[in-house]
Amino acid sequence: MKVLVVNCGSSSLKFRLIVTDTETVIAKGLFERIGSNGGHFVYSPTDGEKQERDVDLPDHDAAVHILIDTLTNADTGVIKSLDEIDAVGHRIVHGGDKFSHAAILTPEAIAAIEECAPLAPIHNPVNLMGIRACMKYMPNTTMVGAFDTSFHHTIPEKAYLYGIPYEYYRKDRIRRYGFHGMSHEYIANETAKLLGKDVADTKIITCHLGNGASITAVKGGRSVDTSMGFTPLEGIIMGTRSGSIDPEIINVISERENKSLKEVMNILNNKSGIYGLSDYLSADVRDLTAEYNKGNENAIRALSTYAYSIVKYVGAYATVMNGADAITFTAGVGEHSFLVRKLVCDHLQFLGVKLDEKANKEADGTALISAPDSSIKVYVIPTDEEMSIARQAVEAINAQK
Repeated sequence: MKVLVVNCGSSSLKFRLIVTDTETVIAKGLFERIGSNGGHFVYSPTDGEKQERDVDLPDHDAAVHILIDTLTNADTGVIKSLDEIDAVGHRIVHGGDKFSHAAILTPEAIAAIEECAPLAPIHNPVNLMGIRACMKYMPNTTMVGAFDTSFHHTIPEKAYLYGIPYEYYRKDRIRRYGFHGMSHEYIANETAKLLGKDVADTKIITCHLGNGASITAVKGGRSVDTSMGFTPLEGIIMGTRSGSIDPEIINVISERENKSLKEVMNILNNKSGIYGLSDYLSADVRDLTAEYNKGNENAIRALSTYAYSIVKYVGAYATVMNGADAITFTAGVGEHSFLVRKLVCDHLQFLGVKLDEKANKEADGTALISAPDSSIKVYVIPTDEEMSIARQAVEAINAQK
């Protein structure tokens, strides 16, 4: 089966064409700066030359049109016609409590995704733009939605409820939903392979550390708790997001600084995290690492607090699962920052975690970075959300047969 994976951001569109039987990537690429001047397109066919050019990208519809023309073009294409594509798998950020698995995108399913838009106002509307553009140019191709939230549907009630009146869950579905589900699921399965175990027999703590970041307790291949909540603002400290804070802080900032609720929420989403903690030095861990090594107190403060917030969740999830077989780091920071991994693991010696300093510094791609006598294995594994979407698309189609 050939699955075209489409992952739409507010100003970007990532894609990958995958032969799912062998999990072979035929082509991949990226559209950037959609909706602004100077759109850019990168196209990499596996058996051809990489292409890169500036293109006019007024909207996601234009990006999809160029994508389809490129894939089927006699000179640059990797398929002869769109009939070769069996399905398009779309990443959708928020499925609320409506979707526990990937779903065929019927009119009813699309309406349900629209209903979830207020829960992810930045993401869901853009995801729907990509879906509608693909349906326009590929009307005879099956569309499948894979949801960031669906992997976390296995979280038990005691973990997803908040300590607020139950009526708000009953009426407004206010609960912990969790995000980065496709990444956590993929990483848990890959970690189980490295452990040489069936994922059903494992306890794994997955650490998706990018600009947005979340930690998940995966027991028996199922999410049993996760750090992000009703929205992606909850949890550990992130690039520009505060993570979990005392809710009264919102009221204090509003009153003392004479700011509206909207202004305060903007601060918590876009001016906090390691960016705010570093006194606006940077939201990029690479920049802060360079300054950390120079002894810059702002960088030291930001990265130390960031790592400490991760440690607390890892320790909590080891308790929730009554132990852990492995801790796995992934995403931009998790895969590339040996300093962050060291700061976290050095705090986990009480769990028997022992880091192999050389392996940690030299890690490039998939790597075991714990010492041979570490009680818990520690891995670095590059995430692959697009492959997870393709797998889920196949499962959704097969479930209909």
